[in-house]
Amino acid sequence: MSITMTSTSIHSPTPLSWKQADDNVHVATRDGEFAGFVEFDGTRHLTHDSHGTELGAFVTLADARRALDGKPRRNSRSIRRTLRRHLSRARS
Repeated sequence: MSITMTSTSIHSPTPLSWKQADDNVHVATRDGEFAGFVEFDGTRHLTHDSHGTELGAFVTLADARRALDGKPRRNSRSIRRTLRRHLSRARS
């Protein structure tokens, strides 16, 4: 007889609570426990889970926050397209 163990990530129905910890860092907690953070590196928002594992890079802070909450996020092609659009506007 073999036993297979699986790991399932279940998100609490309690929403994340966000606080700005520094100019470029936003920290999330859920039910008073550290849930992760988002840091802005000057060009993109990097999302990290509660273990420090990077979950992805995002153009907007809102997209980065959604990634930590486990909500659907845009694919990398969409992110690159949005980034190019923002950069072309900045150059104009």
